[in-house]
Amino acid sequence: MDKEMSMKESEKIRVAIFGASGYAGYELYRILKKHRNVYISYLTAETSAGKKIDDIFPTIDDGQIVRNEDVDINDLDAVFLSLPHGAAKSVVEKIVDSNKRVRIIDLSADYRFDDADEYERWYGKKHTSPDFLDDFVYGLTEINREAIYRAQFVANPGCYPTAAILGVYPLLRTKLIDLSEPIIIDAKSGVTGAGRKADVRYLFAEVNENVSPYNIGYVHRHTGEIEQELKKVANADVKIIFSPHLVPVTRGMLNTIYVKLHHELPTSELAHIFSKNYENENFVKVLTGLRGESEAVATFQHTMNTNLCVISVKKVENSPYAIVVSSIDNLGKGAAGQAVQNFNVMFGLDESEGLL
Repeated sequence: MDKEMSMKESEKIRVAIFGASGYAGYELYRILKKHRNVYISYLTAETSAGKKIDDIFPTIDDGQIVRNEDVDINDLDAVFLSLPHGAAKSVVEKIVDSNKRVRIIDLSADYRFDDADEYERWYGKKHTSPDFLDDFVYGLTEINREAIYRAQFVANPGCYPTAAILGVYPLLRTKLIDLSEPIIIDAKSGVTGAGRKADVRYLFAEVNENVSPYNIGYVHRHTGEIEQELKKVANADVKIIFSPHLVPVTRGMLNTIYVKLHHELPTSELAHIFSKNYENENFVKVLTGLRGESEAVATFQHTMNTNLCVISVKKVENSPYAIVVSSIDNLGKGAAGQAVQNFNVMFGLDESEGLL
């Protein structure tokens, strides 16, 4: 029998999932249940405490749900926080006070911004624990892998920023984008991206056979996160025009990104730049048209139920513009999948464990 497969429970990494009753929280549970190095010690959900996971989701598993306060931090090696914005503070403080190196992967936006004022600007409320901002590493694995490996605390990126940043990173890194014009991001998301809550906007009759833009015109909260991280790559100010849309699918995300280049490059050369940049990445695939990919354009279906980001790029003929299409699963690479990828990096495990 394989030695890893026979690993004793006591030798496994003990984790808790805070917020297990949401879509991302349940996706974490589903992934970690098959992770060979993990033992799930706690599942929490304040309004569902006392229930079992199969009371909430269609599953044959019977994991018990408890309140956040019932979790013994000293019994853990890592926690995943799939909590509403503003709710991570108490868990972070508890871990800091324990003086134990319990690692945190936070899926909320609480620690993604470098500046508490920027958080307040985009989320409309004061940050409750700004003193911890410097302790968190922005968890876009393909860009910050070394820092994530050394980190105790990681802020998992938003789903839209993950697709957007990976979609332009190679062009920004090689300084090919003319930043005198904004980068335009036309984004589409499945309904699970809005979270698991009762809201008339997400009723079947409202969403079905409909496409709805929302928070357009520089007001969507992910705009600031995307600009912050792209500025680090470009070492210059980056302005974006971001237009998100809700589409009638359960899960998935597609960003169509328009960039102006300093000079015209053929599609084949642009595709080579992307392929070279991501050639050693297990979870980023570039469609080049060289292996018979149909149309060589990324779609929802390329990434659904995976931790992949699939990218295609096309030159706009007779112009200095290029169009990048970046596809992810909003619950996979956009949330739980990337969180587990970061967890694997933090613990020095095979980055693909639990994700393939």
